[in-house]
Amino acid sequence: MHQSVLLAQSLEYLAIRPDGIYVDATFGAGGHSRAILQRLSGGRLIAIDADPEAVDRARAIDDRAFTFVPANFSELRRVLDECGIGSVDGVLFDLGVSSMQLDDAQRGFSFRESAPLDMRMNPYVGRSAYDILATASERELADIFFKYGEERAARRIAHAIVERRTEGRLPKTTMEFAAMISGIVHRPGKRERIHPATRVFQALRIAVNDELGALREGLNGAIESLCSAGRVVAISFHSLEDRIVKQTFRDDERVDVVTKKPVIPDEAEMAENPRARSAKLRAAQRKAS
Repeated sequence: MHQSVLLAQSLEYLAIRPDGIYVDATFGAGGHSRAILQRLSGGRLIAIDADPEAVDRARAIDDRAFTFVPANFSELRRVLDECGIGSVDGVLFDLGVSSMQLDDAQRGFSFRESAPLDMRMNPYVGRSAYDILATASERELADIFFKYGEERAARRIAHAIVERRTEGRLPKTTMEFAAMISGIVHRPGKRERIHPATRVFQALRIAVNDELGALREGLNGAIESLCSAGRVVAISFHSLEDRIVKQTFRDDERVDVVTKKPVIPDEAEMAENPRARSAKLRAAQRKAS
């Protein structure tokens, strides 16, 4: 079951006004959206999600203040333009992969079950993870694994992939690929804190969906769309995302940082929802114009 991470804290830092206009840039299961709607009276909520499966979940919300638009949050400004909205009072980003996407084996985000190597947030758009493995050069693959996964064995893994590809033995499923990675990087006798393939899977997912580029565009679109004293709140789950959020909020002269340090879940939330352990929330507020 999906649980919204840092729900109370995200609502607190959004500083919701009942008559305000807000954007849930990552609708997912709709937990944050429902909580925002409960605090609106005369206001409006625009929700965005690139995952086609979010459309059905959004239909379950019967509220005149609610509008759902299937889109990537990198298109946030375009979405608002099409909705006839010039500025908003707040934008929320809950980044990364949802538990529903991880639990759906056929999406290829996890290697707990055998599934096609896909990993696309929108399975109808762009190249799949397998497409990248099948076509990228050895150097491109090494760069993906090192840059997006901080994988120290990036070159060895990339070389092995190209070697297997040449021999016609490139893995086609998540479990086959995870087993191949484990065979390359696992050190006998050493107990691993995380599965050896975890960083490579993260890197591939980020590359497939251009997650970091989309995040930069989305944050810029959010800041551009904020009214005076409007807020943008971002919840990230790994260091690459958090670094972009931190640097954007710090360096963009249009906003002031509200959270001097990242807000993290308390022990109770982490015990109840293990996914929350790596979560960090940051917030910024638009300066008076």
